[in-house]
Amino acid sequence: MKKPKILFYDIETSPNLAYVWGKWEQNVIGFQKEWEILSFAYKFAGDKTVKCLTRADFKDKTDKSLVSKLQDIMNSADIIVAHNGDQFDIKKSTARMIYHGLSPTKVLKTIDTKKVAKKYFNFNSNSLNDLGQYLGLGKKVSTGGFDLWLKCMAGDKKAWKLMAKYNKQDVALLEKVYKRFLPWIHNHPNMALIKNNGQCPKCTSSNVKKDGIRANTANLQQQMKCNDCKGYYLTRYKKV
Repeated sequence: MKKPKILFYDIETSPNLAYVWGKWEQNVIGFQKEWEILSFAYKFAGDKTVKCLTRADFKDKTDKSLVSKLQDIMNSADIIVAHNGDQFDIKKSTARMIYHGLSPTKVLKTIDTKKVAKKYFNFNSNSLNDLGQYLGLGKKVSTGGFDLWLKCMAGDKKAWKLMAKYNKQDVALLEKVYKRFLPWIHNHPNMALIKNNGQCPKCTSSNVKKDGIRANTANLQQQMKCNDCKGYYLTRYKKV
């Protein structure tokens, strides 16, 4: 059976443009332009490099072509990993898909590393940049601030290159954080079912061992440990 396709991805968006009377907690008096997707970076598990597409890569320079390509990539994945993806990246992506009249994506199975950070740990910060530095995995690329977004929106070629570099580093960092979190994720999608090899449900390794028995209210379960990803999982207990 096919190897599960895990997609790591991250998007960058433009801001909303509006008129306001002041700077602090202001009501919008005139909405000028909705946000759009500027770029997305992605990598499938097992690939050597992170790829990035920006609006500047398309002839029409709009996000419709960009979003159409993103939809194809998302539909080719078995599992999608993103940081704050459930609330931001995926919903923002589908918001632009429906805006452009595109058909829905297939039913997506997602892993949100920000939710994992909140569920299993108590870090001072759950931002991707802070997690990367705390875990010694790296950090985001410095952009110089909001001016980068303004320059990209103005069509500056150097700015688009820096945006792509920034976007790609986010995905590289995302994958590293995911791999560090992997053995801790108890509700991870069962990769062994997708690959159909009956071994570690997190990484599909066959290098596993029995590590005790756990009793619940109805029966016994065999606790297993993966020697590769170091994660634990439960299987049906078979009395010898």
